Amino acid sequence: MLDSAVAWMNARGNTEQWGTIPYSLIPGGPERVERYTTLNQPYVAELDGVPAGALVLDSGPSPQMPIAAAGEPERYVRLLVTDRRHAGLGIGAALLAHAVGEARRAGVGLLRVDCWAGGGGGLVAYYERNGFEPTDTFLSGTWPGQVLALRVG
Repeated sequence: MLDSAVAWMNARGNTEQWGTIPYSLIPGGPERVERYTTLNQPYVAELDGVPAGALVLDSGPSPQMPIAAAGEPERYVRLLVTDRRHAGLGIGAALLAHAVGEARRAGVGLLRVDCWAGGGGGLVAYYERNGFEPTDTFLSGTWPGQVLALRVG
């Protein structure tokens, strides 16, 4: 799913968000996916029994990212990806709604996510449409990022 997301972005001229190399071939890519599925909380959305999207939750942002701690318990969306063949069906929104439910079940009142803020801000706007509010901006090298938060209490 991550490899096809890179190809989909590249076909639309977006080579900055995740680069041009398939995710499975970037240094550390497969290891990151393994950590997501063993150390974090992964959730997979299926459509007719076929994986159509994935969400990974953690208790905070990646320590490799220049993002300040929330200062309170939180759930953090480390990954949200959907199979682009099923774009427009609300799979990403359903996974985010599931993340809200998981935060509530854990008694945590804050759900945060970070995303690429380039390309005209379309990804930031996506999270805003799903109830998140922009908080902090950051740079990871030259990669512009935006942190967004959603109160789930």
